[in-house]
Amino acid sequence: MKTMRQRVLEYAKKTYGDEPDRPFSTAPTYEVLRHACSRKWYALFMDIPARKLGLPSEETVDIINLKCDPVLSGSLRDGVGIFPAYHMNRDSWITVLLDGTVALRDIKPLLDMSRSLTDQKQGRVARARITDWLIPANPKFYDVEEGLAQSPDGTVLWKQSSDIRVGDTVYMYMAAPVSAVKYKFTAREVNIPWEYADENVTMKRAMRLKLLERFEAIPIGRDVLQNHGVYAVRGPRSMPRSLITEISEMYQKR
Repeated sequence: MKTMRQRVLEYAKKTYGDEPDRPFSTAPTYEVLRHACSRKWYALFMDIPARKLGLPSEETVDIINLKCDPVLSGSLRDGVGIFPAYHMNRDSWITVLLDGTVALRDIKPLLDMSRSLTDQKQGRVARARITDWLIPANPKFYDVEEGLAQSPDGTVLWKQSSDIRVGDTVYMYMAAPVSAVKYKFTAREVNIPWEYADENVTMKRAMRLKLLERFEAIPIGRDVLQNHGVYAVRGPRSMPRSLITEISEMYQKR
């Protein structure tokens, strides 16, 4: 039976024509995949003690280090089998176990993203400003439906998040017990001075979000998000294009 490392390498060769090299004479089992044009690494395969990842084992595990958009790295590291990068920049790299904990279908898009970020031309596109956002909301602290019901123009005032600008699209993920994306907004106003603080939230700036759509007929739960690499929504982050497409298709078919 092929190992997960072999399956990932086969995917890289079949998809991109890339084959690994072994640049470390003192670590002959370490392998590197490089972008054919930039020659930059986009994958580093290693076998290391499991304890190096904080795992309670003395066994050696096979891993792959992948370059990652810093906007996504935090939420990806919340997934099972994905860790802060071992021996690399933890803001822009992640470590993925190759023991089967993370399925090949989930590793493929991470490998694709890593390779695109090492392409000098494509990397600039990948780092372009986010215009489609996914933000968290806690129903225990704020009732979005009540806020919308009290608004004559279908807007809610929300804590200003990151670099959200007027015209950006904002998808809202409701935390437990809902655990699903429930709303799609557009940012109508941003950077509104707004001093507010209680035991749950502190605000100095706010943004006004205009409701575009409710997602009620078909749940967009954690299982759907995880299929697109979204394992947690702890703060504002980019909305994967593939997830936007799936939601659009789900609601067009009604």
